[in-house]
Amino acid sequence: MLVVLAVAQAAAGQTYKVPRTSWGDPDLQGTFSNSNEYATPLERPARFEGRRIEDITPAEMKQIREAAEQQAVDGLAPGPRGPDYWWLENLNLSKRAQPWSVVDPADGRIPPLTPEARKRGAGPARTSFMGGPFNGPEDLGFLERCITRSIPGSMIPVMYGNNYQIVQTPGYVVITYEIIHETRVIPLDGHPHVGAGVRMHMGDARGRWEGDTLVVETTNFTKAAAYRGADPATFRVVERFKRVASDTIQWTATMEDPATWTRPWTIAMPLILDKQELLPFECHEHNYGMVNILKAARAAEK
Repeated sequence: MLVVLAVAQAAAGQTYKVPRTSWGDPDLQGTFSNSNEYATPLERPARFEGRRIEDITPAEMKQIREAAEQQAVDGLAPGPRGPDYWWLENLNLSKRAQPWSVVDPADGRIPPLTPEARKRGAGPARTSFMGGPFNGPEDLGFLERCITRSIPGSMIPVMYGNNYQIVQTPGYVVITYEIIHETRVIPLDGHPHVGAGVRMHMGDARGRWEGDTLVVETTNFTKAAAYRGADPATFRVVERFKRVASDTIQWTATMEDPATWTRPWTIAMPLILDKQELLPFECHEHNYGMVNILKAARAAEK
């Protein structure tokens, strides 16, 4: 069993009983957030080489949290305090639950890319922070273009808007994401995935219950949206959602793609019940950032 899941279950107490819907499925419904995990490193930091998540002491965890919060503040543009500072002050980064997100392999590192993946340039998606070129919208990332965050990207927190509303009906689980405001409709009826010719930015999801755990397998991604440059023909994400306390769902996502990584790997983080409803996300209507980046590039050329 994954370390973080075991820790969460221990914290919740082994006597916790997962609630049921009126039709008998485990009840995951509610609005959840993982904003406190913003700035949690995806991989194990180099200074912890040779150590595992369970090796980190409470004192070290406190230092990690404080350093992550300061690093996030230091990363903001210099000048007057603005909305970004407000968001960070309200994220409570000091309450992060774990020091890094990759829980399998045990070394906390993403497995090496295959030779094929290196040849096609797989790796993290580019962003405006990479410094250009900025010749058109296609040179910016999907999030900056208000298109998608795909899977598992939609579950990985950014500075704000890390809220997820889960709704259930007999035979379906529906997850709506505040950022980009995408909605996943996950059928539980056992039907196979759509044919290989159908590709979607959020992929094609199919769910099933394994005891109290919702297991969601997603395939059929587009090439442009496959996580970290994975091969959409072979890429699969397996997520697990389990309610481990009245206010906590433990979420994991395993990335499987033999054409991209030398072995599968898993990230994990808790989703905490949030009283705040999902806010509107009129991204395109107010996306001045992309326009200004392109204008600045044209001005620099002159």
